[in-house]
Amino acid sequence: MSHKVWIFDLDNTLHDADAEIFPHLHVAMTRYIMSELRLEEAAACLLRQHYWRIYGATLKGLMRHHRIHPHHFLQQTHQLDELEHMVSTVKRLRHTLQQLPGRKVVFTNAPMSYAKRVLKLLAIDDVFDQVFSVESSGFHPKPAVRGFQHLLQTLKVNAGNCILLEDSLPALMTAKRLGMKTIHVSPKPRRPSYVDVRISSVLELPHTWLYKTYNNAECHQK
Repeated sequence: MSHKVWIFDLDNTLHDADAEIFPHLHVAMTRYIMSELRLEEAAACLLRQHYWRIYGATLKGLMRHHRIHPHHFLQQTHQLDELEHMVSTVKRLRHTLQQLPGRKVVFTNAPMSYAKRVLKLLAIDDVFDQVFSVESSGFHPKPAVRGFQHLLQTLKVNAGNCILLEDSLPALMTAKRLGMKTIHVSPKPRRPSYVDVRISSVLELPHTWLYKTYNNAECHQK
């Protein structure tokens, strides 16, 4: 049996981005669209939301339909000078992650610089073997299959050896279709058929049957 790879989404999975970070990012993205596409605020906001719903990331829609340069967009929208005051540390998060047997990877639709800043502020940046950002995916953000394929090729692993923890159901659906185990991190009780486990917080992971199954398997190998 091969060692498992635990793949974690970042925002709203490893920490709460809704309270402080996402509102700032939404404003920054809306202003960017207003400036680049010469739209009024209401129209720019609607377009931002539309592309996020269709593609899983506003950037993908802007690249596909408006030839927006991805690096320029990311640099302009993710500066977040006050990020250190927006990220709330999570007690026992580091301890929980360190308990996991196997490799640990972050897979996020956010840019690399932002992801590394957040992980450092959460004091878990050294826990992960790799950070796979939107740039790493070739700008094919989740839930796109191509982004997942880039990840698997980079990690040199089969989907069947991976467990994805994620707050986005469309991303979990793609992961399940590829053969991954799926854990939905959400307070909502609904659990679709493509979700193996639902937890309210990553801190609950050691209490799940999925963790116990793989942890026992790893112990028997030693």
